[in-house]
Amino acid sequence: MHTSLSTIKLIRYLVAYVFITSGLMKLLSPELGHYLISLGPPFSQNTVYVIAIIEIICGIFILVNKGVKLATIPLIIIMIAALLLTKVSSLQSGFVQFSFNARLDIVMLVLLYILHSRGIRK
Repeated sequence: MHTSLSTIKLIRYLVAYVFITSGLMKLLSPELGHYLISLGPPFSQNTVYVIAIIEIICGIFILVNKGVKLATIPLIIIMIAALLLTKVSSLQSGFVQFSFNARLDIVMLVLLYILHSRGIRK
């Protein structure tokens, strides 16, 4: 599969935007932090802060194209955990409802996989 440099750059910028924004919101929005904590273990206030900082730092690495392959790994783990903790329960309402609820998580996982598989190629 041949993907042009501009496409990979666009994917990097979009992924970085999503995770930097998400991390900042976890730090700045008490409602979002409380929602994550309400999910129960493994979420505590400290866990929310750690996840937020990881998202921001990894997002910055992806944005500046440094250590992209390594930066995607913790983000993939975070996305899988988010999918399992917040979306899998919607399977009780059926696969279509789950697919709808999980659509953005799945798209982010695919984009992270693309960035990870591209490594540090320019």
